Amino acid sequence: MRLMVEFTTEPFELDGFPDHAKAARRVVDEAGLAVSVGPFGTSAEGEAEQALDAVTRLLRETLEAGATRISVQVSVLDDDRPQEGVGTP
Repeated sequence: MRLMVEFTTEPFELDGFPDHAKAARRVVDEAGLAVSVGPFGTSAEGEAEQALDAVTRLLRETLEAGATRISVQVSVLDDDRPQEGVGTP
């Protein structure tokens, strides 16, 4: 199973790249996940075990680096079950 992990760390800094954001990016890079950085967050995808291990590290290491809030969403990418509201009566 493949997962997509979308995350944002706070506090935001308009004039730089905070240490907690650097820690988050390092974690997903080291996990070997495919990473996409957007204006409001970052997404990373990979095999379930790889992605879940990265989430655990991401939470620990970004908090240690000064994050005060971390938002995480995990989505299944290739599950055979129909998505909610798609293909159901």
